[in-house]
Amino acid sequence: MKTIEHWVDGAPYEGTPTGRFAVENPATGEVEAELLQASDADLDHAVEVAKTAQKAWAKVPLAKRVDIMFKMRQLVLDHQDELAKLIVAEHGKNYSDAIGELQRGRETLDFACGINAALKGEHSFDISRGVDIHTLRQPVGVVAGICPFNFPAMVPMWMHPVAIATGNAFILKPASATPSAALLTAQLYKEAGLPDGVFNVVSGNRTMVTKVLEHPGIDAISFVGSTPVAHIVQDTGVSHGKRVQALGGANNHAI
Repeated sequence: MKTIEHWVDGAPYEGTPTGRFAVENPATGEVEAELLQASDADLDHAVEVAKTAQKAWAKVPLAKRVDIMFKMRQLVLDHQDELAKLIVAEHGKNYSDAIGELQRGRETLDFACGINAALKGEHSFDISRGVDIHTLRQPVGVVAGICPFNFPAMVPMWMHPVAIATGNAFILKPASATPSAALLTAQLYKEAGLPDGVFNVVSGNRTMVTKVLEHPGIDAISFVGSTPVAHIVQDTGVSHGKRVQALGGANNHAI
């Protein structure tokens, strides 16, 4: 039986799992792999790795960060067939839908390739007598993404390109039923030249989500899922001093 590990510090990471989650192929109903469920210690390790990597990554010149995003975009194009087949195998959507998902997700990568324009600050003179004002855009730190099962590549791709391009480190918590696209994404980032520890993948159950929301080493959270859970994510994350983006209830308008 295939074992699906986490990705921490630029390599597969087993850690000290609290259990295993059966990853099924919806087309056949067969269990094709087992996903390791991270422990609290595993999350602590991933956060420490991300914090250390982020400090160095934030000092990398913007032009070099953008260059890595351009390489990553091309790698996603080169490996879209492989990514799509992973999505089909674990999610059950058809191949054309999986390709469409990747195309929509890549739009955020396109934006990240031009992030230098969006990061420009502003400077206003004499807004009051003897007073000038300026804005300065700086990284937040360690950002976590909590993603649903229905778009295993697209929803994470809405988050990590912008977070990474702006100088943050990223920890992705994918849905347990569809983890493999996230791990291939991690491999592609490494191939693109992203320093180890800037992009990490840690899988787990609802208990792990709670730990992410409460962890003092995580500075911001982005979430996509149901509206009731979005409220929990917002309330818990904010109460623990984090910036939170919680997107819920994205049903088709015809439902």
